Amino acid sequence: MKDTQILSTFQELAPEPAVSAVPAPLFNACQVGVALRAVLFVELVVAVAALFGAASFVDWLIRLSLYTGAALPATVVWLVVACAGRRLLARLPVPGQYAAAVALGAVAGLYGCGLLVMSGLLEVPPWLASAASGALLAGAGVGALALRERGKTPAATTARLAELQSRIRPHFLFNTLNSAIALVRAEPARAEALLEDLSDLFRHALADQGESVTLAEEIALARHYLEIEQVRFGERLRLEWALDPAADAARLPPLLLQPLLENAVHHGVEPSPEGAQIRISTRRRGANVVIKVTNTVPAGPGAQGHGVALDNVRDRLHLLHDVQGQFRHVLKDGVFQVRIEVPA
Repeated sequence: MKDTQILSTFQELAPEPAVSAVPAPLFNACQVGVALRAVLFVELVVAVAALFGAASFVDWLIRLSLYTGAALPATVVWLVVACAGRRLLARLPVPGQYAAAVALGAVAGLYGCGLLVMSGLLEVPPWLASAASGALLAGAGVGALALRERGKTPAATTARLAELQSRIRPHFLFNTLNSAIALVRAEPARAEALLEDLSDLFRHALADQGESVTLAEEIALARHYLEIEQVRFGERLRLEWALDPAADAARLPPLLLQPLLENAVHHGVEPSPEGAQIRISTRRRGANVVIKVTNTVPAGPGAQGHGVALDNVRDRLHLLHDVQGQFRHVLKDGVFQVRIEVPA
């Protein structure tokens, strides 16, 4: 391989220019977890409010049913409108987003009150109180959700630095370069392919990819990493892919699969003279996508590691998908499996 080709390959390791951030709403009302929290929050407030003036438990139940008949539809309307208009909300400055959410809460409160009036359950409709209650609940709910969204920034930054550190750890880089040097004269084409894989790996690790990437992009990055390790371990690293094209559009945090694959290599392939088998599978099941990373591990203490990378992956997944993102892992009969489930 020519020197200019090698130089060009290493120049690609430089990070790409950061892309300007796309405005994001304070919260995402389209997430199931957000909707559940909003409904539970409103119902708890309604239950406490129904205690005022209740003469008995039966009286409290009657008041609770009456208030729920107004609060629950109003909450659903607020969530539907906030979800449908999330792109418009994202274009507003932060104070404007708060104001829009509070105003929408007041309108939703009036809507709930109107439902009770039309059903004949209220003789004197409390329009002003309903609007004020809706605005107050919306403001408190949005404030709590905004704090949760804000918590993603330090968590994502910490996770990204941890993944970047693992990507450029010296022994991985040196082993890869040594493998390339050994191949330069005997198999220059393989050496060039190895350096290109390394270049793609570093470029993805250093580039600003935003909050999420597609599963197809994560699989492509996983292939680059495993192809590098395949050169190093040879037949000791046995790979099996079972990919469903219908699952490619699912969204994941950037570099989510990478630490799982590193664990599989570090705890499965490296300590075993016979190596290990690593299997990566994706499958779409209805509205969800299931991702599995499985590897055999040798017997003995320390085969499973300390779980730091697994906790990192679980936290990042829940920050992006909330209750819709499921993460499980199990070690059974010498086989370690990680199972991830995300919305399709």
